Amino acid sequence: MKKMSAIDAFIALPDEEKERQCKEYDKEFFFERGRPLTSAQRALWERAKRRGRPTVGQGAKVISLSVERQLLKEADALAKARGISRAELVARGLRAILAKKPRNAKAA
Repeated sequence: MKKMSAIDAFIALPDEEKERQCKEYDKEFFFERGRPLTSAQRALWERAKRRGRPTVGQGAKVISLSVERQLLKEADALAKARGISRAELVARGLRAILAKKPRNAKAA
């Protein structure tokens, strides 16, 4: 015999029992009537409220970049094979080139 889902079990309840269970969710949220957050809880709450990706380094700058199509296909295939994004592949390449170049050398 197939086990009844939670939804089906609720639907099968008498109306009075449904009303009793629903009243539980009509109450104010716990955090509205609870005690104030500790400083550690407040810090965690502030971190959780932030949207978007976490900041890495000094943050990111979106740029427009033209790349030859075949080179882009090869780069995308390599990024996929390594399990990284296209942006991460480009960033790694830039870091590798910048690490090899002396700071005071002129562009070639």
